[in-house]
Amino acid sequence: MKRLMIVGAGGHGSVVADAAIKSGYEDVAFLDDGKATSCLGYPVVGKTADAEKYQDFDFFVAIGNAKIREKVSRLLLEKGLNLVNIIHPSAVVAKGVVLGKGVLLAAGAIVNPNARIEDGVIVNTQASIDHDDVVGAYAHVSVGAHLAGEVKVGAYTWVGIGAVISNGLSVCEDCMIGAGATVVKDITQKGTYIGTPAKRKA
Repeated sequence: MKRLMIVGAGGHGSVVADAAIKSGYEDVAFLDDGKATSCLGYPVVGKTADAEKYQDFDFFVAIGNAKIREKVSRLLLEKGLNLVNIIHPSAVVAKGVVLGKGVLLAAGAIVNPNARIEDGVIVNTQASIDHDDVVGAYAHVSVGAHLAGEVKVGAYTWVGIGAVISNGLSVCEDCMIGAGATVVKDITQKGTYIGTPAKRKA
């Protein structure tokens, strides 16, 4: 039986649980350090600290905050637990794609040839990653966001809902690209960028 333990019983956790069941997991449960007792009808069976009790489960970290997602992921790996990728069956993964550990490809996500998606990345619903892109560790490409070919997105960067990054550009780590923004030149300074063309928010 394929069993999955999801750390984080919030809205993102419900998306992960649904994708997991659709991709072949037969048993899903959650760990959560808050007050939740269930998520999408699946039980919360303990706290993050209880992870080692579930050696017979695969693990996935469903926490939106990139730095916390990284911290928890590293903790699970240090404990020798099996951190997996969750790929919704409607996602498209082309030839030559390289995926790290703990990656989510949500419903309708598209990852085109020779892209590299590093550890802990979220490629959310109907987002697209084009050919030869590199998405850095623990970045989040939000719902309906699109990266053209040969784009590089730095670690921890959040590409907001509906945002677009033009061909061949680089965005440094720890950035926030606002909803609907259009990136038309390299971003080399950390910060929040909004509008069309995207400009750094003062």
